[in-house]
Amino acid sequence: MESIAVKPSVLRNILVRFFFFCVLIVGIRFAYIVTIRGESCDVGDFCFFSLPENLNMVTVIGQLSTSSSAIIVNDAVPPKPKTPDLWATKGFQNAVRFYSSIFQDLISEGYLSPNSKSLCVETQTGPEVFALKEIGVSDSIGIFKKASKPLVISGQATKQPFKHNTFDFVFSGAGMLDKSSKPAEFAAEICRTLKPEGFLVVHTAAKDTYSFNSFIDLFNCCTLMRSRDIDGFDSSMPYIREIVMNKGGEIGILGHGTKNPGGDSVNECSVSGHKQELIRKAEPVIIEEPSKPWITLKKNLKNIKYLSSMVDISFKQRYVYFDVGARSYGSSIVSWFKKQYPKQNKTFEIYAIEADKTFHEEYKYKKGVTLLPYAAWVRNETLFFEINQDPGHKEVEKGRGMGRIQPAQLESSSVGDVDKIKGFDFANWLKSVISPRDFVVMKMDVEGTEFDLIPRLFETGAICLIDEIFLECHYNRWQKCCPGERTSKYQKTYGQCVELFTSLRASGVLVHQWW
Repeated sequence: MESIAVKPSVLRNILVRFFFFCVLIVGIRFAYIVTIRGESCDVGDFCFFSLPENLNMVTVIGQLSTSSSAIIVNDAVPPKPKTPDLWATKGFQNAVRFYSSIFQDLISEGYLSPNSKSLCVETQTGPEVFALKEIGVSDSIGIFKKASKPLVISGQATKQPFKHNTFDFVFSGAGMLDKSSKPAEFAAEICRTLKPEGFLVVHTAAKDTYSFNSFIDLFNCCTLMRSRDIDGFDSSMPYIREIVMNKGGEIGILGHGTKNPGGDSVNECSVSGHKQELIRKAEPVIIEEPSKPWITLKKNLKNIKYLSSMVDISFKQRYVYFDVGARSYGSSIVSWFKKQYPKQNKTFEIYAIEADKTFHEEYKYKKGVTLLPYAAWVRNETLFFEINQDPGHKEVEKGRGMGRIQPAQLESSSVGDVDKIKGFDFANWLKSVISPRDFVVMKMDVEGTEFDLIPRLFETGAICLIDEIFLECHYNRWQKCCPGERTSKYQKTYGQCVELFTSLRASGVLVHQWW
């Protein structure tokens, strides 16, 4: 009898333990879904509280401030528990109202539809996605480096986690393309994931014509549909330029007036109106020959209006500085370009072109600078390099890097120090390393060879690739050492230098008088 009484107690203990085990399993599953996943159960998941598939509640934005539970629930994709607190903030609400208005305009214009599969690039918290869903564009998602589910998933603008031709509509707001350190890669990824005939809309803070043309150049997959200026919704971006583009064929927009049909370069440059406008804003060319050029030209530095101080250069593919006749590393690369040129926080590739072998060794230890130990010339050939023996440089060492070049088949008339060096076709080389989408700055101090190099740049069309030139023009100037005497080193006159400067500006190249 005693053994019979024990059996129910054992059975009851087993049942109680089994019950608690089931409760534990449910609790673990609940904790996983709510705290780890932070989102709803998928179809087929082990859930006890999944929402009906047909539930689609759209709340009024104004109610968010009074209820932390007022959210959009779309196709059984509820947000994380903490997300409504963010959505209830005034900043988020203002952003949603602003973007809702923007997207409704785009729908009325035919650039967006409720059926558009849409992507918002570089949106941190997703007010753009929220706005799209609110107006009925349900198939919308955002990407940012850190996810903010359910509106934003993890992804980079320059490396999107999507297949080719995925989206009908892509939006980039808040000037995120302006801030990108890799605008060309940013644009290329949009071109990759946007469907043919899809629409791209970008909000940028850059409003000058130069930056607008640079922007168009980036998106060679698209054609411009319209551009308009609108007011922003907060102080971080009070004025916005909205640009709408359509992905058509692979139509290249080269810009800079350079055309390249069928791979054959056409060397003539057409001057864009916006470039001429910038040149009109630049400091005037000094027409009258200065009696003390070493003083006048240095004072002129204060008057120079740099291109990058007048326009936004954010939408360029690369940033390149060429120092032609660089001399030593500290001569102008460090003392002027690195310290004084306004680079808008862009990292420039630097090329130093210097024929004088005296300076070559020091460049071996300079990072970020590529040395070309040759003479910039009009063709590939061997040259004589004559070290300066001008009266203004009685010490030979001070005159290093300031020599003249001439073809090697000609006898040197000087009794000075002469080296045999290699010259290269600078214009054709420039075309091989630079794209019209690059921002190119050049300093040229080549001891009179500018009268050979500049015409060659025009002849080949390479001049179209240069945005800004700082040119020292060498002529038979008055001597500092010898009052009333002109240098015999150069045969050109100051008037010929003025003609050189004016011809460059007439061709749309912003050139500055240098010393």
